[in-house]
Amino acid sequence: MNPRKNKPIIGISIGDINGISAEVTMKALMDNRIHKIITPVIYAHGKALTFYRKHLGMDDFNFMQIRSINEVHHKKINVINVLEESPEVIPGVETQEAGKLALAALDQAIADLKENKIDALVTAPLNKSNINSEALKFVGHTEYLTEAFGINKSLMFLVAEGIRVGVVTGHIPLKEVPNQVTAANIKGKLEIMIHSLQHDFGIPKPRIAVLGLNPHAGEDGLLGDEEETIIKPVIGGFKEKGHLVFGPYPADGFFGMMHQKKFDGVLAMYHDQGLIPFKSLAFETGVNFTAGLPIIRTSPDHGTAYNIAGKNIANEGSMSAAIFQAYDIIKSRTGWEEEEN
Repeated sequence: MNPRKNKPIIGISIGDINGISAEVTMKALMDNRIHKIITPVIYAHGKALTFYRKHLGMDDFNFMQIRSINEVHHKKINVINVLEESPEVIPGVETQEAGKLALAALDQAIADLKENKIDALVTAPLNKSNINSEALKFVGHTEYLTEAFGINKSLMFLVAEGIRVGVVTGHIPLKEVPNQVTAANIKGKLEIMIHSLQHDFGIPKPRIAVLGLNPHAGEDGLLGDEEETIIKPVIGGFKEKGHLVFGPYPADGFFGMMHQKKFDGVLAMYHDQGLIPFKSLAFETGVNFTAGLPIIRTSPDHGTAYNIAGKNIANEGSMSAAIFQAYDIIKSRTGWEEEEN
């Protein structure tokens, strides 16, 4: 494929302006390596970014406000005001106004994604509690985007150098996990993971490890029978089709012995089983990628961190990694080539 004249456009929804989202976004976009390969568009409000530019002493952070994505400038950091008035910025404080801006930013970015005006979306951290209302039950970015694009199933896929972890069940209470660990759900998540590893990460024949649900992967039925009755038959079915799927493995020993390095992907049964080891190993460079969507969405693997908001100590490593990962997936899906300087 010939190099394209303009760089891919990556949207960034600002998340909660009272957390560290604006800080890590601004710090990440100060990296000239990013500007050489992508055009950033921040869905937010210019006044909020101006506040942090002054508050954090980031005088070199310059941006151009545009009215819509149609006015994007490929040599600038673009900012779209998603609300007429910016809410007051109060670092470290949860406010309903900040939640309103976060949701408006996400909704506008989704609208531009649907019209193919941006090539990927990076979602900065938001606070679910100041978005939720009687009219909207917001469980998380993953679920919200999955519904917005009319997809039945997606995969929360945490990725970093040397480790990629997906989960069968995501943001649900722990007591509901066993009921959701079904053959159909495991099969669906494995199919998404295999397809993503092939098409988003360029791995033709991925090796995948599947973790057990129970301690010691059930220990041959002594500690639970889900491994024997549900998980093993699903793994067997994938093996029969020629896929390199193995397990179920006891989660503690698997990560304790760093076995994730032997595989291209790991499928955990529930949120904390996969995310605790992932964040322990790759918190400052980890990326949350929503696999299985027709669009590309990544995010940092951390939250709003109100406790350090506005203190100029937030690490932008995960946000930077999310932007670079989005670009890499654009290249993998589309064959986009960088224009030679």
